[in-house]
Amino acid sequence: MAVNRSVFLVALGSNLENEGTTPLVTLQSCLAEFRQEGMQISAVSRFFSTPCFPAGAGPDYVNAAVVLQAALTPRQVLAGLHRIEARFRRTRTERWGMRTLDLDLLAAGQAVLPDRAAHDSWRLLPADRQRQEAPVELILPHPRLQDRAFVLVPLADVARDWRHPVLGLSVAEMLAACPAAEIAEVRPL
Repeated sequence: MAVNRSVFLVALGSNLENEGTTPLVTLQSCLAEFRQEGMQISAVSRFFSTPCFPAGAGPDYVNAAVVLQAALTPRQVLAGLHRIEARFRRTRTERWGMRTLDLDLLAAGQAVLPDRAAHDSWRLLPADRQRQEAPVELILPHPRLQDRAFVLVPLADVARDWRHPVLGLSVAEMLAACPAAEIAEVRPL
């Protein structure tokens, strides 16, 4: 009997050393952890240096993206990503704070979770509230995906043609809509 495997898009980021390990080495090392969580990597982007977001909040990041396949639900994948982060000493003390490892579940195929109304609410949340408020439930696709060159540039390496199920835009189209100055700040390592 064949196992039904879903496709998941995940952003990787790090801007703090982890017991003497650089952010680049942390990201490279975490790739081996996905299999332990029942996820198979089908594509890995290049690694990029990006300015800390929000600006001035800490050292520059190393970012990448992966495409995963797994016979898991989106919530199970998110739980697995959190376990991997914990193994790399990720702490959650400040929203959008510095971190040894950040794994963001960007999308689960064409799923819109928990529903279109909740997704729209978080996607359209005013900028001044985005830093203070965090959803208590999984919102997919990631509500800020279309706004962040540091996510879209690596994602374009591995899922250029994936279409946002709410916006109807491909990764390439969302990236083309980003300000050129933000795209230029995402530099391959």
